[in-house]
Amino acid sequence: MSRNGGIRIERARPADAGPLARVYVETWRAAYAGMVPDRVLVTMKTDVHKARFAGWIGRQTDRQFILVARAADTGVIGLCSAGQARGGPKTDGEIYLLYVDQDWQNRGIGRSLLSAALRGLRAGGFRKAILWVLADNPSRFFYEATGGVHAAERTERLWDADLREISYVWSDLQTV
Repeated sequence: MSRNGGIRIERARPADAGPLARVYVETWRAAYAGMVPDRVLVTMKTDVHKARFAGWIGRQTDRQFILVARAADTGVIGLCSAGQARGGPKTDGEIYLLYVDQDWQNRGIGRSLLSAALRGLRAGGFRKAILWVLADNPSRFFYEATGGVHAAERTERLWDADLREISYVWSDLQTV
């Protein structure tokens, strides 16, 4: 557990599933408007994501986990999940999700979550980490500012739309 100005970064607990779903849905709607089809954002359901988060929380290990940023008076205000890279070698980790409630952005919370997740991946035996972000998402510059190096690009076909993505890599987790 780490602290950032009264904000605690810690492993997600079962009771966090609902608040995690709320942050996830709200930040998706704010961050991806105009980048993903509107119907995707409009039809997102907090209850559906609550069930998904509950399942993910229940399957956490030393090598795959969800971190929450928790404010004393507000509760869950951010999240970051990480684990083995999808499609990569067993020594590679991946940051799957990183979201901070809009009202709490630009306060160092995202940086604290990312740093804690990279340290968690290192502790889990991973040597490097990758993260994929939509190319049109201005948050991609945050990953560069935190030491991620632009590594690759791809186009994914999701929701009947072609979405361009950029990857960032932290190539030596021992230095994180």
